[in-house]
Amino acid sequence: MQPSPVTPARRARSRLTSESDGPSGAFGPLGRLVRSLRKAGDPVSDSDAWLVVGLGNPGPTYAATRHNVGYLVTDELASRIGSGFRAHKSGRAEVVEGRLALGGPRVVLGRARSYMNESGGPVASLSSFYKIGAERLVVVHDELDIPFETIRVKLGGGDNGHNGLRSIRGSLGTGDFYRVRVGVGRPPGRRSAADFVLAPYSASERKFLQLQVERAADAVESLLDAGLERTQSLFNS
Repeated sequence: MQPSPVTPARRARSRLTSESDGPSGAFGPLGRLVRSLRKAGDPVSDSDAWLVVGLGNPGPTYAATRHNVGYLVTDELASRIGSGFRAHKSGRAEVVEGRLALGGPRVVLGRARSYMNESGGPVASLSSFYKIGAERLVVVHDELDIPFETIRVKLGGGDNGHNGLRSIRGSLGTGDFYRVRVGVGRPPGRRSAADFVLAPYSASERKFLQLQVERAADAVESLLDAGLERTQSLFNS
C-alpha cells in the first residue's frame, strides 16, 4: 500500500498537532491551544456573541457541490456544539446556538434558506435579531483563487466575483466582516467557473474533503478565541 500523500492540509494538521504538545494545548479536534487563552469560568455575556454563516445553496441538488462547502463547515461546527440546525423564526434561515468551548463566546451558526445570490437578506435578519454587528460576523465560503486543501482567513476585502459575499455586503452596507475562505481552485481548461463550483467534488478531492472541512472549522474556532493575527499565522500557509 502506498503511503498517503503529504498534502498542504496534512502538513498544517501536523504542525498544529505538534503545537498542542506544549503547555498551551490546542483547539478543536487538534487539541486546546486557543481555548487556553480564555480562563475557564470567565463570565461570558451576550455582547461576546459571534454570528458564523456558512454560504451555500439549499436542497439535495447542491449538497455535494464545491459552492456548498460553507454549509459543510457549519455542519462540522454544529456537531462540535452538539446540536442540529433548526428553522429560525424569521423563516429565512436555519440556526444553531451554543458554545464551542466551556467558557468560550456564545456562537450563532447560520445558513440562509435562500439561494447563494440572495444570502444577504437572511444574514442581515440574523444580525439584527441577535444584535450582532458586522465586526463579529464570520462568513465561510468557497474560494476559486486559492487551491483546494488551502484555507485563508481575512477581514474585509472585495467580493472577488462571489455572489454570496456581494449580497451580504449589499444588505449590511459594509464588507468589513471576517471571511474564512475555503479553497476550491480554478476550473481546468475552458470550463466556466459557475459550472465548476456548482459541480460535485471529484473523487480525488473527496478523499481529503473532510480534512479540509475540519481545518476550516478549526480556523473559525481559532478566530473566535485567539483573534485574526494568530489565526492567520496558523492557517494562511
